[in-house]
Amino acid sequence: MPKAYDTIIIGAGIAGCCAAFALQQKGQKVLLVDRSSVPASGGSGAAGAFVSPKIGKGSALQALTNEAYEYAKDFYLKYFPKYFHQTGVIRIPKDAEDAEKFKLYEPFNNSKYRWVDKEELEAIGIQNADESFMFEEAGVCDAPAMCRAIWEQVPFEQFDVESLEFDGKYWLLKQGNIPTQESGNKKCIKAKNIVLATGYQNTLFDMRYMGVRGTWGSRGDYYSKLKLNVSMHKSISVSANIEGIIKLGATHNKAKYPCMACDGKPLKSLEEQGSLMVDTSDFVLKETFCGMRSGSKDYFPLVGKVIDVPFMFENYPAITRGAKPQIKHIENLYVLNGLGGRGFVFAPLMAKWLAESITQAKETDKRVDPDRLFLKWCRKLRVNSE
Repeated sequence: MPKAYDTIIIGAGIAGCCAAFALQQKGQKVLLVDRSSVPASGGSGAAGAFVSPKIGKGSALQALTNEAYEYAKDFYLKYFPKYFHQTGVIRIPKDAEDAEKFKLYEPFNNSKYRWVDKEELEAIGIQNADESFMFEEAGVCDAPAMCRAIWEQVPFEQFDVESLEFDGKYWLLKQGNIPTQESGNKKCIKAKNIVLATGYQNTLFDMRYMGVRGTWGSRGDYYSKLKLNVSMHKSISVSANIEGIIKLGATHNKAKYPCMACDGKPLKSLEEQGSLMVDTSDFVLKETFCGMRSGSKDYFPLVGKVIDVPFMFENYPAITRGAKPQIKHIENLYVLNGLGGRGFVFAPLMAKWLAESITQAKETDKRVDPDRLFLKWCRKLRVNSE
């Protein structure tokens, strides 16, 4: 008989790892699965993994991001301090025009910060920079190591999910192309609930309405003796020197075929921009990380239940003409996705909210509920077909 769990989480990036951890803390019997044998093999592994606030003029996305930031830094410090380096993060204006905007952002900086002038920036070793914001409680995660540390706290199995079937009580997951010791038979596991934390790729259900899109990112880790005690972000991120390693990353390439677009030199633009920020003369490349991070149409995370799209179209064809029927969800199927370039900021809080939804039937925060995108998507389908 297949092994049974309360919840199986598919995808071992930072979103899936945090979801599994949060649900296990709620007392659930969980299993984290991924087609790879290691965590963070995609976008999470390539992330710059900065944990810092968002600056701006007080938008709803800024408010949510900074709420998640406050939760994330406390979460990492409490449970995984070895892999969260609270170096402080300096947010540097891109140019003189951007520097003027920083003055407008100041009233909306609710996170603890201070101004850093040019003289102090130069003393730190930061070149070509205007007066900046310093967030001293911010920092950077060691992305793959952080995911692995969380992953090691929960049951994990390498499992390439070929199909998902619901029998009225349990979801049955059948193994894909990874060989098993069960001669000739596909391996099967089951759970009451499924969480899809699959990132950019999804072939299991029709979730087009969520508008998940990929952004290719590359990051480089460099050996260096440069004395750099603080992390920074301008057009790219440069980490502090942590145990002889400085991280540059990550790029944001929306090309369909990113490896072809970068012409085999994924770190070229990072290295060029990094050299304008700090002295990179002794940098020696240790390792390159590449992967596709996933974002949503409106840049807000996607956390909650999954709509039964075929059912809705079959029973309510007028939804493409503006009808607003009651939405039907697929039973016990959830998503945690679309964290974008701030995955390590959003993941802990979004996982907490999802765990509360699954275990306590707590209503999903409207800002991240994927339902927000469905009806508009349906209407757009009609427009596009005409």
